[in-house]
Amino acid sequence: MPLPASLSRVKGQLVAPGTECVPGSWVSLGVCSGRSLDRFLGSLPCGTLTPDCALGFFLSSLRTLRLLSSLCVNLLTFLLFSSLRPLRPLCSLCGNLLTFSFLLVLVFPLCSCSHPTPDPSTVVFLLESSPANLDPRFGSDAQSQRLSSLLFDGLVQRDAEMNLHPDLAESWDTPTPLTYIFHLRKGVLFHDGRPVSSSDVKSTIDFMRNPANRSPKRGAFRMIASIEAPDPQTVIFHLNEPSASFLWNLERSAVGIAPANAPADFSRHPIGSGPFRFISQSQDDAVILESNPNYFRGAPKIHKVIFRIVPDTIVRALELRKGSADLELTSLSPDMIPVLARRPDLEISQRPGTNFAYLGINMEDPALSKPEVRQALAYATDRDSLIHYILRYEARKASGLLPPNHWAFDPTTPQYNYDPAQAEKLLSAAGYPRRRDGTRLNVSLKVSTEEQARLIAAALQDQWKKVGISLEVRPLEIATLFADLAKGNFQISYLKWVGANNDPDVFELVFNSKRIPPDGPNRGRYRSAQMDALTDQIRVEMDREKRKQLCHLAQQLAAHDLPYIPLWYTDVISVHNKRLGDLPLSPTGDYQFLSAP
Repeated sequence: MPLPASLSRVKGQLVAPGTECVPGSWVSLGVCSGRSLDRFLGSLPCGTLTPDCALGFFLSSLRTLRLLSSLCVNLLTFLLFSSLRPLRPLCSLCGNLLTFSFLLVLVFPLCSCSHPTPDPSTVVFLLESSPANLDPRFGSDAQSQRLSSLLFDGLVQRDAEMNLHPDLAESWDTPTPLTYIFHLRKGVLFHDGRPVSSSDVKSTIDFMRNPANRSPKRGAFRMIASIEAPDPQTVIFHLNEPSASFLWNLERSAVGIAPANAPADFSRHPIGSGPFRFISQSQDDAVILESNPNYFRGAPKIHKVIFRIVPDTIVRALELRKGSADLELTSLSPDMIPVLARRPDLEISQRPGTNFAYLGINMEDPALSKPEVRQALAYATDRDSLIHYILRYEARKASGLLPPNHWAFDPTTPQYNYDPAQAEKLLSAAGYPRRRDGTRLNVSLKVSTEEQARLIAAALQDQWKKVGISLEVRPLEIATLFADLAKGNFQISYLKWVGANNDPDVFELVFNSKRIPPDGPNRGRYRSAQMDALTDQIRVEMDREKRKQLCHLAQQLAAHDLPYIPLWYTDVISVHNKRLGDLPLSPTGDYQFLSAP
């Protein structure tokens, strides 16, 4: 398939129309020569490059990176999904282009390939960002919650199916829908040796309920009227309204129990009762934890975990490759994982995840308010190809908000499989025939500036064009994107829910008409009396089986109305040192696998 003129040259020099790659040019490095990136890396033994030679190659190559990025975006726009038969080699080509900067950074350190001897009791875990606050009463970002779950215990904990089980609470009773009585385990100690008691639980929750403390978690406990601690092992919660998700708000990742006399600077040296104890934190550098020898479930097998903060994806991959780090979790691009998987000292652990990617629809838009148009967009979206060629099979097709492993998931919820003919019929029925230029409808899609989001948007452009939909893609910085969505200043958006879809109350959060901004994240302005009634019932229904049936009805209604076009659930993937073995990853992507005794 010939390339268009704009792609047939790189600054008018490197690729001539109708010819192969110019020998010796940078394009031939593992790309146009047909040599894959991993084979190229494998052909460069230690000591091949001197420091001066490697540095010269690296610096001279930097001049091409901006050009390379532009080339790759254009290639994807032209090549992705133009036809299925030639797609695999073309996307492989572009995937290698996308990882070219990865190749350059990997080449530079080859002059020194010494590998440190690993301490089998210590794990170096690479993080993209630093936890904002390790005080469980304040930390609400993903890294803070994941690390806090290693330092602290909650009253309850969840399993892979999002069922709740005892944690600090050995058992609990609900004599009325407004009363919860928790019976605490005996003999559980904080890291400083003090016993965990009911006064610690009461103090932790009361602290967050106090508006003077400005805890971002205060809203999760708005239904609490009062808390009693009649004896050291008993805590009684009195609610002012029934709440089926009340227990979920006491789950370990939501809030850990801190000592009753926690000081004002508690986040600098947090003390919990969890499987690991805090050693030190250097902002934007590292957090160091050590195993808790007195943990009531048994001390973790791993003695020390060093969480190193490495914001750059390429540098994280490099650290894993040279053996100076042991582990990362869902922080690498899909193109990098096959390259690292071929390293004899590295291994891949992967399992289906729960994070949900979707296209959000502005239900107030004149065209998109028509159900036929929303259904046409769903039928025009070839999710299988997107998952194959962009996500490299690191995702599973979604039918709705709740993932398949969830206890309230409805397997009968209809999906919109790729059917461009049906999409065209629906568009015609909605009053959008093809015009002379072949276009039926013009719409815009707002996405973040993240590379993968822009690639998905470019692929959707090509897919939807086939049914007569002209898609304008508008990448925005994340703050601007969310500001526009909150104002309703969009037609379609591409976003992900991370963690929020683990509890059925997510339907009320995102689909209830009372949750339209600024009162919630119903950014699409979806209004349905039927959905409002269902979500109000889901919130207060205490019988699990009845609640499950209500959730099934909500899933069916969302699939029919399509305020969201479901895309996929992203997998949880870890590249790690082989000595760690296959990791028992959680579908939510937490770090609890580190605490195995």
